[in-house]
Amino acid sequence: MTTTAPPVNGRVIALAHYAGRALLEGVLARHGATFHQSVTLRAVVAAGGSIGPDELVGDVTGSLKTDESVVRGVIEELTATKLLEGDPAASRLRLTDAGRELYESTTTETAEISARLYAGIPAEDLAIAGRVLALITERANAQLAGA
Repeated sequence: MTTTAPPVNGRVIALAHYAGRALLEGVLARHGATFHQSVTLRAVVAAGGSIGPDELVGDVTGSLKTDESVVRGVIEELTATKLLEGDPAASRLRLTDAGRELYESTTTETAEISARLYAGIPAEDLAIAGRVLALITERANAQLAGA
């Protein structure tokens, strides 16, 4: 464990992100899923299990900072593999039973990993880190919107 705290900067944040993401991608790979697919399924779950296609594209594009075409391709993959399906009566996309099962399995596994990663870190420190990272995200998003 590091005894001297490095100053917070983009590199420190990126190292933490990519270390955690590598663990997540290991879980996802065991289930035959990708990071982009996981983010997309999570957005559908967060919307209550059903979401309009354009709303889903906007949500995932905003989260991943990627092109709409990439997200539309991910949605096509999830539909082709029967993890998402269209609801023609409502012009929405919804999780299938298999999609929900994949999401729940990977979420359960990653929650266990997260618990180990955050174990022993005081709640006050986590709250401060959360506030700082939320502010950095807000500022970066504002700059991206102005670009």
